[in-house]
Amino acid sequence: MVTVRKERPTEAATREALLDLAYGPTRFTKASERLREGRLPELALVAAEGRRIVGTVRLWQVSAGPDRPALLLGPLAVAPDRRKRGIGSTLVHHALREAERRHAGAVLLVGDASYYARFGFSSEKTGALWLPGPYERHRLLGHELKPGALDGARGLISARSPLAHRPDLATLVAGLARSDNSLASHAA
Repeated sequence: MVTVRKERPTEAATREALLDLAYGPTRFTKASERLREGRLPELALVAAEGRRIVGTVRLWQVSAGPDRPALLLGPLAVAPDRRKRGIGSTLVHHALREAERRHAGAVLLVGDASYYARFGFSSEKTGALWLPGPYERHRLLGHELKPGALDGARGLISARSPLAHRPDLATLVAGLARSDNSLASHAA
């Protein structure tokens, strides 16, 4: 039985391995990745069968042009041996319900229109939006959770998610120096 739940911090490596398997190294070249890199997701969900992670999806805070908050869905991935069982659909439904619960006006994504149309996504209101970097314009899709949330949306889609905390070089060096000093005092 598959259950959908929030991703645990200890599952990050498993998620990354699943994404590598699903998309390969080209996933890092995608325009939508420019909106995610170095940032914390608004929400990270996994589909689990027992202790095995078989699917993943995340939501990211973005602006759909100036002063128009939205969420970006993706990447969505399902383990190859678990595809065609509705796991991806279940993850998308959970993500959209959670986006609505968080009072998001709209959700954007870059994906296959024929797959995502069943969830209410279309390119109808994304024609005046663009992503940082190359992408196929017809794959930029939006879904309004609040009617009119994407009316008049235009401009660059930009990241709003908080930056992931990474220590700067000075902090790392200071930590190493303290470690060396503490080792030296124990050796004496």
